[in-house]
Amino acid sequence: MLKSRISQVLELDPHTPSNGRYLIHSLYFDDYKDTSVDTTHSGHSKRFKWRIRYYGDDLSYIVLEKKEKLESRCHKKSCKLTLDEFNSIVDGNVADLVYATNKPLIKELAVDMIANQYKPKVIVDYERIAYVEPITNVRITFDMKISASYELDKFISGDYQNYYVLPSGTNLLEVKFDDILPSHIRRIVESYNFKQTSFSKYYYGRKIIDCYMR
Repeated sequence: MLKSRISQVLELDPHTPSNGRYLIHSLYFDDYKDTSVDTTHSGHSKRFKWRIRYYGDDLSYIVLEKKEKLESRCHKKSCKLTLDEFNSIVDGNVADLVYATNKPLIKELAVDMIANQYKPKVIVDYERIAYVEPITNVRITFDMKISASYELDKFISGDYQNYYVLPSGTNLLEVKFDDILPSHIRRIVESYNFKQTSFSKYYYGRKIIDCYMR
């Protein structure tokens, strides 16, 4: 019902495939102390996560992202990776990248991997339906079939075992905006009396995998 109403006032993300949703694959990193897990669990107001992401089976667009969060505000930095850059990062061969790359974000990750032993920890997959309002930069997403895997070496091939993070039929709604959420959109979302909560796909992915591997 909500999706039907939202579609009347927002348009589908222009990158949406013909089936109306796209599949997101994310490879998350953490340091030797699992700082990203701990800061999320404790609700630390300032935290960040490293991840590498691609969409569907399109390996021509692999992107490195650093997602930073302060209270309820998020900021994301990203840059495109070549397959060689991706392989160097996941294999831990980043010393040369510090000097060879002209991409500041890759350099920043490489330094973190060397200094704080960041490395891949979990794969998180999900299907997304995204609606956007480009004038006010509002983005509403429905994330479904959120799952996690520890078969990290199969991230590119996609041939890995997944474990669902949420109960069947339970989805994640995110409402993203800069400063103001237009009142007509706010009224639609608030009319359903949803409970607002924090939700980290990385954190819950790690939790569900830990349960299966005990």
